[in-house]
Amino acid sequence: MSDDELQAIRNKRMQELQGMQGQQQKQEMIQQQQQAINGLLNQVLDQQARARLNTIMVAKPEKGKQMESVIVQMATSGQIGSRLSENDLISLVERVNAQTQKTTTVKFDRRRAALDDDDY
Repeated sequence: MSDDELQAIRNKRMQELQGMQGQQQKQEMIQQQQQAINGLLNQVLDQQARARLNTIMVAKPEKGKQMESVIVQMATSGQIGSRLSENDLISLVERVNAQTQKTTTVKFDRRRAALDDDDY
């Protein structure tokens, strides 16, 4: 093996190691952010409300994350004065659901001649 080949292998290995370190740092940063969010949620939610939020996270993770972000946003902006009870959390979930409710529509396509009953 020539020196150039050895150097190329070393450089490739160094890049791989640096990539692994970058991934570790990202994972640690994500964990720290999640810990901060959990700490904030523990401060603003009472035990029953926290349990309810955890149940939502298990049943509907997307909705749970949405509720987490709403609660964190409200807490950081000072909209939450005291700890939220389970009933407060339920009413908050209902308000968010009302704002983000999707409407479904059904459209019948009657233009296909092969499926029309009027032809018989």
